Formats: sequence, structure tokens, C-alpha cells
Amino acid sequence: MKKFLDENFLLQTKTAQTLYHEYAAGMPIIDYHCHLNPRDIADDRQFENLTQIWLYGDHYKWRAMRTNGIQEKEITGDATDYKKFERWAETVPFTLRNPLYHWTHLEFENSFRNQKDTGA
Repeated sequence: MKKFLDENFLLQTKTAQTLYHEYAAGMPIIDYHCHLNPRDIADDRQFENLTQIWLYGDHYKWRAMRTNGIQEKEITGDATDYKKFERWAETVPFTLRNPLYHWTHLEFENSFRNQKDTGA
């Protein structure tokens, strides 16, 4: 059985694997569909926590949370960032078969890969 999010995730042919691993993998990521404010990126803003960088401004995640019955105050309202992240975490399993499920797992994998590789 193929492992979820292995090194060839979404790379279904040998050609795709070669192109990715030998050419694209080491290149910088250029994300034209980012939900971060371009000014925050240009100013190298240091976010206080994962909720701020991950959930603030991401209408796709907000919509999934609303669909999952999360109260608006725990999505865009005055709930704590910790509570908002908890509510997102509760929602993720219900996004199976939606790109949000894969994006969430890929973001975690990519965000924490360096720590895992360095033992941090």
C-alpha cells in the first residue's frame, strides 16, 4: 500500500518524479494564490502564532469551518487564536476528499520537515 504523502505524492509517472526530484524540488516556491497579505511578506512580518499565518484571511478554511458548524466568533470573531486553531483542527478530518485536507497535511509536513531533519 502506498504511504500517504510520500516523496512521490501526486507524482504518478516516472517522468513526473524525475522532473520534480531532479529539477523542481530545490527551487523556491512561488505561490501566486497565497492568502497572506503581500505587505506582510514584503515586510517579513513575524506572526505571533500559527493561527495568524494559517487561518487569518483564508476564506477556504473559514468556509469549511462554517460548513462544519463552527460559530463565527471562533472563525473570524473575538475567540482566542488558540480556540480558532482548535476549531480548525476539529474541521480538518471533515475535509477529506477536499484539497484543504491535502494542503493542510502538506503544509504541516513542509513546515516541520526542517525541524525533523535537524532534530530540533
